[in-house]
Amino acid sequence: MTSRRTRHRALIGGLASLGVTVGMITTGPAPAAQAATWPTPTGSQAVSSTISVSGTVDGGMKRYYGSGDLAGDGQEEGQDPIFKLAAGATLKNVIIGAPGADGIHCEGNCTLQNVWWEDVGEDAATFRGGSTYTVTGGGAQKAADKVFQHNGPGTVNISNFAVSDFKTLYRSCGDCSTQYTRRVNLSNIEVTGTGSTARLVGINVNRNDVATLRGITILNDSGRKVIPCQKYNNNTAVGTGPDSTNCLYSSSDITYR
Repeated sequence: MTSRRTRHRALIGGLASLGVTVGMITTGPAPAAQAATWPTPTGSQAVSSTISVSGTVDGGMKRYYGSGDLAGDGQEEGQDPIFKLAAGATLKNVIIGAPGADGIHCEGNCTLQNVWWEDVGEDAATFRGGSTYTVTGGGAQKAADKVFQHNGPGTVNISNFAVSDFKTLYRSCGDCSTQYTRRVNLSNIEVTGTGSTARLVGINVNRNDVATLRGITILNDSGRKVIPCQKYNNNTAVGTGPDSTNCLYSSSDITYR
């Protein structure tokens, strides 16, 4: 089993490799820890109609924000995204500002690399018709509800990611017209608590969903308000905590700072 020191170094190394500055984290008691430093945009671009992405698109750390029909920043269902990714597409080095509309839609397998959401709108990203979706690096904040919404089948892999001021980091859809067994893997995630209840993952145990959590660092959460794994029967909460079937993690996988 790896030590806490080793896991902290892995988290810091993963974020740093993607251009993120992380405050010093020590192994001894500390009153507070510094969260990841957000990148400075190289420029800004208003987006009035959804940008379609195929292949690989590198945004060069430009900020994109909604305008016109994409100027929504609330929780109204059915909003259009800033970016729509075709199956197999990769979007990297992008900052999504406010208004954020419905963030990013992945229509199939996709990769989001070093993507940052400054103020999540309806959702940061929605995963639809693929089998494997990868989020590596980046971060999200100010999510009044969900960060990542998983509507399609398959597995979402989230690693080296920072999240703060949110309600749910990942949610397996509880009421989609077509339902699936879904999986989510969290690895090297930096979470900043706000004193309000939040969930890292929400999964449907009646659909046999599985969540695996490794290397989770939770900052500023002395009241333990951040729930690592929330279990649902569709949209009805039915419990929390690790088990051997649906919520795969142990106390050693969660470090509080």
